[in-house]
Amino acid sequence: MTYCLGILLPDGLVLASDSRSNAGVDQLATVRKLSVFEQPGERMIVVLSAGNLATTQAVVTTLRQNLGSGEAGRDLFAAQTMFNVTQTVGDMLREILAREATHVQPFGDPNASFIVGGQIAGGKHRIFQVYSAGNFVEASARTQFLQIGETKYGKPILDRALTNETSLQEAAKLALLSYDATIRSNLSVDAPIDMMIYRRDSLDGTTLRKFNRDDDYWHNLRDTYSKGLGQLVQSLPSPPDFTSRRS
Repeated sequence: MTYCLGILLPDGLVLASDSRSNAGVDQLATVRKLSVFEQPGERMIVVLSAGNLATTQAVVTTLRQNLGSGEAGRDLFAAQTMFNVTQTVGDMLREILAREATHVQPFGDPNASFIVGGQIAGGKHRIFQVYSAGNFVEASARTQFLQIGETKYGKPILDRALTNETSLQEAAKLALLSYDATIRSNLSVDAPIDMMIYRRDSLDGTTLRKFNRDDDYWHNLRDTYSKGLGQLVQSLPSPPDFTSRRS
């Protein structure tokens, strides 16, 4: 299992993934699940992946091999819009599953999902979620974040605190706290966390950072949040006296 997150804001995007690959309690590995496809000054595309590792790696590797071919519907650098980019990712997922699924199903689930985000010069920055069927949905001002993988533990803080007015830096904090909540509650998600803060119209894919468990900033953020949350709970009104009334 994994956890990937994409946040859409007026000023840009926050894109993140964890690095744990889990094929059983004794088969844990660290695998990068954030892939960057970039033409400086022309386009910046990020693909986050979750699900069957062989499937996701086959999709991403084939997409890389097709770069520069100029073939419509297969070359991400030939796509005219981010919608077309996402169509290409979805079509490639269908192609890989059509070839591999029947061979994999006796042994496990071959399915995968993706978050595709980025910007092409002349267009808007956008984020899409690609389902296992190859179809997809897009984030908007009303649906500002998309998640794949182990999503439930990291969702509440985003639902409570993320708004369309949130800055990219604040969104990055919320994303890291979302990962902290998930890691605390689920062993199948773990650091390092790969995160990109993409600023609108920059077309720059170099703003990528890795957060290890011992990263000073992330450690201090988690510790400060936990202590602050505990202090907040202590300051809240106590519940009524349960012994003084009968239901």
